[in-house]
Amino acid sequence: MATLLQLLTLAILLLSTTASSPSTLPPSPSSYQGQTQPLLLFGPVLSSLGFRNFAAAAPSLSNSTAWRGPVTVFAPSDSSLLTCGPSCSLPLLLQEHTVPGLFSLRYLRTLPFATKIETLAPDRCLTVTSSAPNASKVFVGGVEITHPDLFDDGLVVVHGLQGFVSHLSPFSCNIERTTSLSFPPPPPPQDASFVMRLMLKDAMLRLRLSGYSIVAVALRVKYPYLVDLKAVTVFALNDAAIFSDVGHEYVTSFRFHIVPNRLLMASDLEQLPAGTVLPTLNLGQELVVTTGGGSGGPFGGPVRINYVRIERPDLMFNLKMVVHGLSMPFPHVNVTAVIGSGYDAAGCGVAGNADVGYSVAPPSRIERTDEIEDHHGL
Repeated sequence: MATLLQLLTLAILLLSTTASSPSTLPPSPSSYQGQTQPLLLFGPVLSSLGFRNFAAAAPSLSNSTAWRGPVTVFAPSDSSLLTCGPSCSLPLLLQEHTVPGLFSLRYLRTLPFATKIETLAPDRCLTVTSSAPNASKVFVGGVEITHPDLFDDGLVVVHGLQGFVSHLSPFSCNIERTTSLSFPPPPPPQDASFVMRLMLKDAMLRLRLSGYSIVAVALRVKYPYLVDLKAVTVFALNDAAIFSDVGHEYVTSFRFHIVPNRLLMASDLEQLPAGTVLPTLNLGQELVVTTGGGSGGPFGGPVRINYVRIERPDLMFNLKMVVHGLSMPFPHVNVTAVIGSGYDAAGCGVAGNADVGYSVAPPSRIERTDEIEDHHGL
């Protein structure tokens, strides 16, 4: 686990290698119409799912919390709340059962045992546990999620609980909180970049929770360059890898690990033939698929980009962003030479992988659609 001093050191390094403000921002997308703040969806969504007690308390959230990003609610049935008694406060219970960020059951299963997630109630945290790693049963505050993913529109996630979590203790967050990143104030709903802002908040929150704190900080630093993009694909190293010998190289070339305006899920990457060229946030520097998932070569398997295997595909994703986990930074390669060689990553013998290569298909290119004039590294 990285120490606080190490985290601060990396944060300073990130801040020192970026410009104070972008000189030219990419054009604002207008692909999302009818945006609304997630908290305003709460009442109708909960009511339609049969959680009428929580639906009645939903209007109180807008006045009790400053959070306006994506949210997940762990909803108890109305019948279970009948046992709560007169000491229960429904508005407070709703806050304590609601967390910032998008937490699907699939994602909750990947969290370390006893992970604490700060709720919308100040200084109150829910503890996530399971019977075993990647087990089917997941518990929040000791209560089982029996009806997972009842609703998920990319802004609000609703899970049904077997019971309810009693009012949380002031000491429920005695382990490091998960939402210490600070964010700019939310824009008005008519802002064309509104959804991307919400998705960036969600990504930073969940990456920090998953052991990718430095990448979360890097996204915060690059927030002005990312917020007006249509989509973002990020290739990430976890904190442990960043604090190893290769970490400095990743931090100083973070922009080289971001593909702008493309949401390339694992299934999309697997369809790219070897030789496909991907743009990055670094103007003039491109990535190349060196082993295509669908290339049909004798050594098929995980996709490799710049000879590096994607260790954790679809580590985190939402409406606008996807993050894939790497074990090492992308090396800079001569894209033309790689394409001309006709060999995949194994054939090139990079990083100790020396096997017989195979011919690649004629290269394709995913064009860059933004213009960003920033030459300050990262």
